[in-house]
Amino acid sequence: MASTSNFTKNQNPNNPKAPIFISADSLHSILTHSSLIQHFHSSLPKLSPTIQSPIRQNYAVSPHSSLLLMPSWCSSPSLPYIGVKLVTSFPQNSSVNLPGIHASYVLFSSTNGQTLASMDGTVLTLYRTACVSGLASKILARNDSKVLVMIGAGNLAPHLIKAHLAARPSLKRVIIWNRTMKKASDLAEHLSKCGDHNGVCFESNENLEEILELGDIVSCATNSEVPLVRGGKLKVGAHLDLVGSYKHTMRECDDEAVKRGRVFVDNEAALVEAGELVGAFERGVIKEEDIAGNLVELIEGKKMGRRDDDEVTVFKSVGSGVVDLLAAQLVYEAM
Repeated sequence: MASTSNFTKNQNPNNPKAPIFISADSLHSILTHSSLIQHFHSSLPKLSPTIQSPIRQNYAVSPHSSLLLMPSWCSSPSLPYIGVKLVTSFPQNSSVNLPGIHASYVLFSSTNGQTLASMDGTVLTLYRTACVSGLASKILARNDSKVLVMIGAGNLAPHLIKAHLAARPSLKRVIIWNRTMKKASDLAEHLSKCGDHNGVCFESNENLEEILELGDIVSCATNSEVPLVRGGKLKVGAHLDLVGSYKHTMRECDDEAVKRGRVFVDNEAALVEAGELVGAFERGVIKEEDIAGNLVELIEGKKMGRRDDDEVTVFKSVGSGVVDLLAAQLVYEAM
């Protein structure tokens, strides 16, 4: 397999089918949040019905570590690929100053089964996760949204911020909160200095309840098992974006937020995986039939998004192999 990020599909005439390696740096140079949001917007309605994406497989490697496999495939001429994301989760890595999550994405041809590419799955996931949220805010947030509140300052936070800014150019102020405030202030300073978003003010604030009342869009990317967003504190007309939870014990908002807002999901897996929704169903706060729609239905116009400027909307995502495959397609075909 090629080991340099500059090796492309056509650079080896003696072996034109040699698989390529696409590094993290190459992904950053190819992808923009705006281009991936647009790709999802145009591709999801047409291609998602043709993509097979089984439930992710999770294997315990040890009592504190796991291996996840997320396959998907499509035989459509416009998406002739098989993709598999391999993810390792080693939460204890923080004690040795290493990331807890590592991932690789492998792309094959669904025509002849040949390996086409291997790419950094961690960076690919950061982009695709953020851009799913960005696409949802493009559809569900108010057109005059000015203030984005970012709850969490981990690796996903800057991508979510950039995706929401790409989707909603009206945003002029970004306020970041994190349990460790230095991480929030460092991220605000970094985004201010990078110069990519002229006219946008980036700041940190340690008073979560105070800033919740300011947010036209509130985006959450945490591992919290205790609700951070109180529904009663949300601004009239706010859009709440929930990204962090992926199991029943995790919960980024309280029942009031779920009850107060019209709830949309990225896909049906959220109904059985997301702690906010599973718990709300169990407690009788809402029923499954109260979920207002999924992302594809919103794009197609089969389900109505925001109905008025006062409505609170909630979008819960858990990710899927479908958007992994579409993101990998955009990257591979740009090489």
